[in-house]
Amino acid sequence: MPTRTAAPDQQPVDAPFLLHRVRVAGRQRLSDCFVRITFTGPTLDRFADPGLDQRIKLILPAPDGSVDDALFSADWYGAWRALPNDRRPVIRTYTTRAVRQAAREVDVDLVVHEPCGPAGRFAVDCREGDEVVLLGPNRDAASAGGGIDFRRPATSDRVLIAGDETALPAIVRILQDLPDAVRGAAVVEVPRREDAAQLPAHPGVAVEVVERGDGPHGERLTAAVRRAAEALLTVRAGQDPEDVDVDGGLLWEVPGDGAIPAAEGPFYAWLAGEAGVIKGLRRMLVGELGVDRRSVAFMGYWRAGRAEGQ
Repeated sequence: MPTRTAAPDQQPVDAPFLLHRVRVAGRQRLSDCFVRITFTGPTLDRFADPGLDQRIKLILPAPDGSVDDALFSADWYGAWRALPNDRRPVIRTYTTRAVRQAAREVDVDLVVHEPCGPAGRFAVDCREGDEVVLLGPNRDAASAGGGIDFRRPATSDRVLIAGDETALPAIVRILQDLPDAVRGAAVVEVPRREDAAQLPAHPGVAVEVVERGDGPHGERLTAAVRRAAEALLTVRAGQDPEDVDVDGGLLWEVPGDGAIPAAEGPFYAWLAGEAGVIKGLRRMLVGELGVDRRSVAFMGYWRAGRAEGQ
């Protein structure tokens, strides 16, 4: 039976993820650190919203200002890799902030920092009507496409959530979607306290914002996470956390994704942000405080001094 396609492109209508041509419908400066972009497009009624830390892709035009039609195929990533450098769009990963299918709108919160990369410059300079592409989960997918790494075991009602400003949009969605019965702590380090103003309250999760100011990245986050973890458990002999090479590859481990079974530990930990800091947090929880590594999901969203994908 031939594969059905979605006109006018060649993407299977039941693919896990779909590319959408969109334009900027609005831009809101939330703080010095965050800009919220509202995108609109004719196919965004098919953009699914599973919630939690769902990853999506923002695809910016290539250096020549184009987005090649070849991307709109079943193998969009292969088509992207095959393009010459001057025609290859910039891709960055974000978390869905809000989806309004009926209005065909998607909100994405972008971090702005110095020095600005391509996505940061877009967040600062974009104007209403500017065209880009979003890759997001498909409402009509034949099977789940992944991209959600917060996988709290159903039997675990305690959580420890931690990250820097790059993880804040995901933490916002996680807190919004957690059942009220869940208990625990969420710790976020941001440059300035007002950068975390969008964090929601949760009836069972204590939310702590630590201001980095001019201090080292992750130092205050690490201290706050230690306090929160110690409050959630009785310290016991540590395990070997199986050291990870922060420079050797993608720092990403998600218990419950099939490769590593989830454990029923004293709490479920979700850690995301700068890779070196996240590696240190994971080592502290597993090696020093004795938390089962199968209860700790950790994601290096970025590496200091490197662009995404390097």
